[in-house]
Amino acid sequence: MTRLPVSLQSLVIQCIALLLAALLNPLLQNPFSDQPALWQLALVQGAIAAGLSFLWRQPAWWPPLHFGFLPTILLALQASVPAWVYLAAFLLLVLFYWSSFRTRVPLYLSDRKAWQAVASLLPETQAFRFIDLGSGLGGVPLYLAPLFSQGLFYGTETAPAPWLISRLRAGFKRSRVRFMRRDYTTLDLADFDVVFAFLSPAAMPDLWRQAQAQMRSGCLFISLSFAVDTRPPDHVVTLAEGARHTLYAWRM
Repeated sequence: MTRLPVSLQSLVIQCIALLLAALLNPLLQNPFSDQPALWQLALVQGAIAAGLSFLWRQPAWWPPLHFGFLPTILLALQASVPAWVYLAAFLLLVLFYWSSFRTRVPLYLSDRKAWQAVASLLPETQAFRFIDLGSGLGGVPLYLAPLFSQGLFYGTETAPAPWLISRLRAGFKRSRVRFMRRDYTTLDLADFDVVFAFLSPAAMPDLWRQAQAQMRSGCLFISLSFAVDTRPPDHVVTLAEGARHTLYAWRM
């Protein structure tokens, strides 16, 4: 069950929570008689869904999303939101989270501290090719490219909106960074000397196997926030307190 994509996990959780809430609803009518029946059902369902999400060990932001899902729908219905707003919101989410349901990699944005930490690991004089896997809005390579004139910088992103934004940013800055709209799993990592990733725990095992199979000896693999279980990192850079603010690097 735990190998299901997070999107399917969440669908299962919401359905189970709705069923349990419907079964419990008659028992809760007296203690919560001041609440409308539909809102009572929504709040109970949300609490159950959040608990199931926690037990399933989903990422920390999922339990609040589960709790608020059904109440948010009720609020929107009561507010008589026009139908086109739902369509616009759906299209916007699709453009930014294009294949997250499959890759289990949401849109994470790193900050300047992380970029500076990555810069400290790069060769100062030697020519190299750098790629950011899941480059989002392009912050990492756009920051690094002016600092390393001997480097060639690439980013790859599947979601249309972040990819387009990164391309526009590169054009506005007249940057030499090349952004590709490709799934990183289709790339040959042997083409790069430094591979950087800020993905998710779910994606790391497969990516690590890809890096081991494809990257050349002596090349550098860098991951922000997410380590691998099979090999300790050769370099650890702590950006702030907590594992989510740590940079890990392996010399292949």
